[in-house]
Amino acid sequence: MKSTASPVHPTTVGRLNEIDTFAASQPDKLGVPGIINGIAFPSTPVAKNLPTAMPSTVHRPPSTVYRNNMLRIIKYVLYDILQNRIVIGYTLFLLAVSFGLFNLSDDPTKGLVSMLNIALIVTPLVSIVFATIHFYNSYEFIELMAAQPIRRSVIVWSQFWGLALALTLAILVGIGIPIALFAPNGIGLSLLTATIGLTVVFVSIALLASVATRDKAKGIGVALLLWFYFSLLYDALVLFLMFALADYPLEKAMLAFVSLNPIDLARVVVLLQMDISALMGYTGALFREFLGTGWGIAFATVVLLLWASLPMLLAVRIFRKKDL
Repeated sequence: MKSTASPVHPTTVGRLNEIDTFAASQPDKLGVPGIINGIAFPSTPVAKNLPTAMPSTVHRPPSTVYRNNMLRIIKYVLYDILQNRIVIGYTLFLLAVSFGLFNLSDDPTKGLVSMLNIALIVTPLVSIVFATIHFYNSYEFIELMAAQPIRRSVIVWSQFWGLALALTLAILVGIGIPIALFAPNGIGLSLLTATIGLTVVFVSIALLASVATRDKAKGIGVALLLWFYFSLLYDALVLFLMFALADYPLEKAMLAFVSLNPIDLARVVVLLQMDISALMGYTGALFREFLGTGWGIAFATVVLLLWASLPMLLAVRIFRKKDL
């Protein structure tokens, strides 16, 4: 019985042989280990450099995608925080206390001195505790974002900017409005700037403490210990060193000690604007000579920026490697 298959044209056989020879000589470019008669075996891998499909949308640079994702998350976090009753109560508390302190005396400087204690004690405490609690309460949202094609650094930085902007807005309303009405001068502006700087710094420290540990109780405890250290314990340690080393000149070393504590740095800068450095002795005169100038203000600003950025960079590094 004769075969019914159609004969293969000699030209076609020559083409198939050329394909076999080319595939055997350049397997890396085709992405397959071998082809027989121009047909790849099912076990051969798919070519690596061949496009699977045309993109359905216009390609965007990575920086644009990064910025858009961050802005969306910041908008959501900010909108969520501004509806929080604690933030609203915190704003009203600052507003009531500020108006009350300014109305106690006709001298606005006395009101600013009293508000300085609020700015140095209450503001860092509220910032670090609220930021820590909010991070743990948003952990499910953070896990959801981490499951999306979004960089983890975008998630952490978005939380930081959302918290910092919300608490800064509360300070601008609670402290900024009374200062604009009763003490619209350089002293009031320095107090408002120092308060905002401390808020941003302690939000950064709070996120570092939150990212470092998964347990909520432990994270809040670490945050409170850090606030206690910077607010009270650090000053006690510095005073102990000053009394223990009273026979040695420590005036210049005090500049370094002040830089190691953002609360002390903000306190010294604001007090120097009030012209009461004479009450601080020779050390106050040294502070006045250095931090009272434009270069000193720039130095204090750079140090506060470092205090705000270094904990966040460390928090981002930990969060990238953390198993959620």
